[in-house]
Amino acid sequence: MKIALFDIDGTILLAHGAGRRSMERALVAVTGTAGPGGQHYAGKTDRQIVREAMRSSGFSDADVDARMADILEIYLGGLSAELEAQEQERIDVLPGVRELLDACDAHAGIVLGLLTGNLVTGAGHKLRAVGVDIQRFAVGAFGSDHEDRPALAALARDRACAHLGREVHASSCVVIGDTPADVACGQAIGARTIAVATGNFTIDELRQCDPHVVFADLSDTTAVMEAIVDG
Repeated sequence: MKIALFDIDGTILLAHGAGRRSMERALVAVTGTAGPGGQHYAGKTDRQIVREAMRSSGFSDADVDARMADILEIYLGGLSAELEAQEQERIDVLPGVRELLDACDAHAGIVLGLLTGNLVTGAGHKLRAVGVDIQRFAVGAFGSDHEDRPALAALARDRACAHLGREVHASSCVVIGDTPADVACGQAIGARTIAVATGNFTIDELRQCDPHVVFADLSDTTAVMEAIVDG
């Protein structure tokens, strides 16, 4: 049995900055500033993004902790509204994703899962915007579970164990993502890692992180399924 753990942004879909815009508005609403600018969001949990933005503006961790819940509540509301207002064509499912998810669903030896820095509610908003039901993913770990991205892989594995009612070895987990942070997250537990260059990182940049395999995109369903099942 393989546990296929998909990242969302840059791997399943592109929301064209909806998350960043919503987060920056929430930060400004609560703290008066979104930070000095230039902050990288890729591969980070939503809570980590808030903490780094506030720290860069001079706030203490105690300030961050006190305001985190308010910021995330405003962020989620803004994200939902923005995604609903966008034209459908502005939110893109990446090449081959629908076919790959269907193939994983149809394979008796694969459990579909999510491994993402998004809050679980935000993950649902983004997937729903492209017609993907979050409920099709039997297991998952989210940015709402832990601020530290590498900690999420172990949590996803534990939830796979609970879902299947038996022990799942880390080598049976396959982390599929578009950033070095996704690769590192899988490596933290000894999972197999599949990197895909549909986000902000090139094939060469991703290869430097030493994933098991790198794809330009997920459009070759047969090859990606082989990497998940037989790798």
